[in-house]
Amino acid sequence: MRRHRRAKIVATVGPASAAPDKLRALFLAGVDTFRLNFSHGLQEDHARVHAAIRALEQEVGRPIGILQDLQGPKIRIGTVKDGRLDLTAGETVRFVLDGSEGDKQAIPLCHPEIFAAAAPGQDLLIDDGRIRVRVVGLDADTLTAEVITGGPVSNRKGVNLPGTLLDLSPLTPKDRADLAFGLELGVDWVALSFVQKPSDVVEARALIGNRAGILSKIEKPQALERIGDIIRLSDAVMVARGDLGVEIPHEDVPGRQKELIRACRLAAKPVVVATQMLDSMVAAPAPTRAEASDVATAIYDGADAVMLSAESATGQYPVEAVTMMDRIIRSVEGHKLYRSIIATSDPGEEETPPHAVASATATLAEAVQASAIVTYTTSGTTTARVARKRPAVPILALTPHLATARRLCLMWGAHSVHTDDVDSYEEMTTKAADCAVQEEFARSSDLIVTTAGIPFQMAGNTNNIRVIQIQ
Repeated sequence: MRRHRRAKIVATVGPASAAPDKLRALFLAGVDTFRLNFSHGLQEDHARVHAAIRALEQEVGRPIGILQDLQGPKIRIGTVKDGRLDLTAGETVRFVLDGSEGDKQAIPLCHPEIFAAAAPGQDLLIDDGRIRVRVVGLDADTLTAEVITGGPVSNRKGVNLPGTLLDLSPLTPKDRADLAFGLELGVDWVALSFVQKPSDVVEARALIGNRAGILSKIEKPQALERIGDIIRLSDAVMVARGDLGVEIPHEDVPGRQKELIRACRLAAKPVVVATQMLDSMVAAPAPTRAEASDVATAIYDGADAVMLSAESATGQYPVEAVTMMDRIIRSVEGHKLYRSIIATSDPGEEETPPHAVASATATLAEAVQASAIVTYTTSGTTTARVARKRPAVPILALTPHLATARRLCLMWGAHSVHTDDVDSYEEMTTKAADCAVQEEFARSSDLIVTTAGIPFQMAGNTNNIRVIQIQ
């Protein structure tokens, strides 16, 4: 069940993919981590999907990651008269803090933080930026605006206030209930939506602890201003280009994507690129050339994973979308320029002994033409440090913790295996050789390079390298 590629695939589960047979087909097509989007569906629906994935994991004998994506504090208008308003450029509209079944002079916007943060001259973006209005006046519970870009507005459409830090917790009451439910189920990752500042991650960490990895979704410009601290406090990052592309100019998104991938690679934290990667495959059996190129660009940039949203959740061709993404990744990673491009994007060395040992492991493995790098890891940190170098040699990650094996399903290049714990160095090297053969990474007389932290069970203490010849 070995993937012949390094970058991972995340697929969102929805009505098109929630059945056990569909989940199995998606896994066999290439999914490494399944995303449960708690913006949609009931808790019991997600529980059934979670159980089906865990049953599939038992069937195939491979760790499978599960990512819980919390809805976050999404700002939306309320309901409007007849379910739709047609706004015309140049006309004046009013938003009210309290109201229902609003018209153009009383559009419900039940978010006091918007009224507290808005100022004359600022723009509000509605429905992912399709509608733009400019604030011309406001008081405590009324906001008057001129329509700049008109169009139809229907119930519950999202509202963005670009460039403004809103006084919002990243976790709404719904999120807190969903989070408790997800942690009880045993999800591997929790994605935080609309992270604005480092304290948002700290707030989530107080609730999550070490029960799941925290993945911060970067979709607000305010997060970019403190991105170093946010990455440091998070376990992984998502380049959520949908909402981010609403609040910053479209032409700035590709550059920001490259910056985020590079920063996460430097920090040895997984980074996921998401939103509309193969969007036309929601309704068509093949992507556009531009979409194929978009996925390829993320892989050339060194992203750990790429994600499907509506393509696998509600689309007509979920398995075909995963298959196509797998084909694109393998094609890029097999291209003659891939290794040189990846090498030039190396973020440089971090001046710590564990990172130096991991870097030396990757260099040594390539120099001796090893069949595999075997990392023995408790928390996944040793594997992350090796993966940071994006070595040409495959990475076999052995861990005694099933939770770690599942989280590594988001890490570039890591083929994770849940093994028994070891008590001695010699036992570790024997297990490394045996697993390399069993997982079809090496054969008799091949060389493998192992790295680990000695003593064992001390997370993050990468300090040992050994070259082993398979007997």
